Amino acid sequence: MNAALPSIPAKRYFTIGEVADLCGVKTHVLRYWEQEFTQLRPVKRRGNRRYYQHHEVLMIRRIRDLLYEQGFTISGARNKLQELAHQDRVPLGQPVLESAELHEADDPSATFADAHGSVPVGNSVTGLLKELQEIRLLLTI
Repeated sequence: MNAALPSIPAKRYFTIGEVADLCGVKTHVLRYWEQEFTQLRPVKRRGNRRYYQHHEVLMIRRIRDLLYEQGFTISGARNKLQELAHQDRVPLGQPVLESAELHEADDPSATFADAHGSVPVGNSVTGLLKELQEIRLLLTI
């Protein structure tokens, strides 16, 4: 059903209404998903208005697919997203680290956005790489 969704315009920020239309969900569902999925951190500005970035729209589409198309529960979708994120961080041929080792090995510069949703200076290449990986995952689903 992702094929029926409209293409995402080349914009930096999207309002919650635009994201709802692009992803085929209601605005209250998006607000609820923000509480359930820590990966969703839209920028909040004037009057607590939410502004989503392109990578967050892709994440919402992935969440929608997991919940509505593949039949995952919220908890199951959360676990699947964490599993997919972990797979993206481990290059092919490299052994998978245990969770305790993983926290020590995490590179803080590998995060795409800080808590406010802005891209830290010097991490734009890392952010672009992460966004491309998310697009690749969407195409394989």
